[in-house]
Amino acid sequence: MKSAVKSYTVKLKVPKYFNLGQTLNCGQCFRFSQKDEGKYCGVAFNKYFEFTIDNNLLIASSDSEISENDVTEFFDFDRDYDKINFDLSQDKTMAEAIKYAGGIRILRQPYWETLCSFILSQNNNIKRITGIIERLCQNFGDDIGNGHYSFPSVERIAALSLDDLAPIRSGFRAKYIIDAAQKVSNKEVDFDKIVAADTETARQMLMKIKGVGPKVADCVLLFGFHKLDAFPKDVWIKKALEEFYPDGVPEFFKEYGGIAQQYLFHYIRTKLN
Repeated sequence: MKSAVKSYTVKLKVPKYFNLGQTLNCGQCFRFSQKDEGKYCGVAFNKYFEFTIDNNLLIASSDSEISENDVTEFFDFDRDYDKINFDLSQDKTMAEAIKYAGGIRILRQPYWETLCSFILSQNNNIKRITGIIERLCQNFGDDIGNGHYSFPSVERIAALSLDDLAPIRSGFRAKYIIDAAQKVSNKEVDFDKIVAADTETARQMLMKIKGVGPKVADCVLLFGFHKLDAFPKDVWIKKALEEFYPDGVPEFFKEYGGIAQQYLFHYIRTKLN
């Protein structure tokens, strides 16, 4: 992949709890990859970014205009993870998970892109998910330069047929993303209402979409709508719950259950297996 022409650069001090690789590789986003040691490249908010860490600074470069606020918002740098991790560390298992994976931050991602991406993630692995999303963007997104493409709009996907989507090779998931696009486009699933709703109500709203069950809904609520009490349960998290929390997770960390979930997910998937 051709490197961006670095016309715009932003530098931000790295918070205590932040690991660039863990954050971009933990399964919450699918459009970034490591190109060189320490350099991660990809598309967010329809802009191409290159991220590196140097002397405790996060350096964000792009061939599109970017601001400190863009980067701060994407990585959730304005949230006090020091306090969150201190509180979560009251639990012994969570304290160990934070030592290993406490650099993960929950990204702030576009609602539609997150919904579509996690519908495509069903019964899939990260490599294949990434390929499907890349083909989706190449076929139906806009060219933003240097071989990169925007994520296709709701309206674009809503107007497609199953035959139109055949080139992305998404299998049974194609009918689900068309249904999602149509329901979002006609406001049967209203993002503004989801933003305003409590997590349980928002989950039920998303589950109006064909193929969206509790796990996919919670991924969308956590990684897109930033409802930090959402707690997606995949096979790894179910394993962690059975092993470490057979009587249920402690009540005190449910407010930030989504952050705790990511620490547990990365810890049990890459450290303990």
